[in-house]
Amino acid sequence: MLESTNFTYKNNRLYCEDVSVDEIVRQVGTPVYIYSKSYFKDRYTEFTNAFNSINHTIFYAAKSNFNLSVIKTFLDLGSGVDVNSEGELIRALKAGATPDKIILTGVGKTAREIKLGLEHDVLMIKAESEEEVYLINDIASQIHKIARVALRVNPDVDAQTHPYISTGLAENKFGKSVEDALEVYSKEKELSNVRFTGIDMHIGSQIVTIDPFIEAIEKLKEVHKIVTSFDVHIEHFDIGGGIGVKYKDETPFTIKEFANAIIPKLSTCGCDILFEPGRFLTANAGALIVEVLYTKKNSSKNFLVVDGAMTDLLRPSIYGSYHHVVPVTVYSNRENRIYDVVGPVCESGDFLAKNRELQEGRQNDYYAVMSAGAYAMVMASNYNARRRAPEVLVDGSSFKVVRSRETFDYLLYDESV
Repeated sequence: MLESTNFTYKNNRLYCEDVSVDEIVRQVGTPVYIYSKSYFKDRYTEFTNAFNSINHTIFYAAKSNFNLSVIKTFLDLGSGVDVNSEGELIRALKAGATPDKIILTGVGKTAREIKLGLEHDVLMIKAESEEEVYLINDIASQIHKIARVALRVNPDVDAQTHPYISTGLAENKFGKSVEDALEVYSKEKELSNVRFTGIDMHIGSQIVTIDPFIEAIEKLKEVHKIVTSFDVHIEHFDIGGGIGVKYKDETPFTIKEFANAIIPKLSTCGCDILFEPGRFLTANAGALIVEVLYTKKNSSKNFLVVDGAMTDLLRPSIYGSYHHVVPVTVYSNRENRIYDVVGPVCESGDFLAKNRELQEGRQNDYYAVMSAGAYAMVMASNYNARRRAPEVLVDGSSFKVVRSRETFDYLLYDESV
């Protein structure tokens, strides 16, 4: 089953919007990432409309997919950008984001990144430690700026997600405890070049139940109340991101259900409510198309050896994540078999799917690995000196290569013997 209605079969051939995947492959080759622009737009509109009864701003989390054309799509819809590094900040600016629509986040920002954010006068820097707050103050003083800062508060809430993408527990590296955050907020008057304008949380990724958000928001509301008593003016109440999507058999809440649950709790805080969705907006907009290089059988195990690898989609290897796999062409005269879909990289962890019932694969067949719009290309690598795959953006009946396949000259440009 395809989780994105923007990927459909027509006459047994897979399409993205109104473009045949076969046609893209003929022109661009494989492996290749394909994204649906209309999915991005529909998902963003669904999100912002759900919260139209309160003052809110969406800051697209560029870490999920930092392609310039993807960022620009969300900017054109009115989104801001949540950036997690100097590189993402540069990408946001290159895509056309104005500094007042950029939030600089990250648990380990360098002095260079902080200075860059201040020089560009981003809306807010989200600090994750007391030492970082003092460094921001020092750098702001040196360049004669007043830094707008939010503290990321770790509410010690179990997001009920994979431990590697849980960020809101006390044992996680992210944010400050409630008690420590309050102590830092109370010191605003000691910080000549810092003004606390926000309070922030981000409790994890791929969260499919609302309860952890409710619990965390309740805790942050108490923090907000106390901080206000310090005569600190909080303008932004940041919920973060982490809203889950369907990869396999998850039953995530709808954005409307989320809005109905949290709007009553946020409508009285007198702040602009900020959101930082990434995966929610992009995951099911994309697919990674791969070609079967070989079929093989070892004992009772069937393999499809494809030209896509863990270098193109790392999530199955590091998280054991499920990505639906479908044939680009459906053949009515082929039976199904159980396969491991594996890549050519020299690691046993190089797989895209295991024990998957698929249409019988043959050499040179194409398969689509779905839900590859988030945390796919952005986590790609050049291991085994492999070139990173191109990205294609489909818009109705047309498509454009928005990032070309890397060349070997590009990979070698800064090396010498």
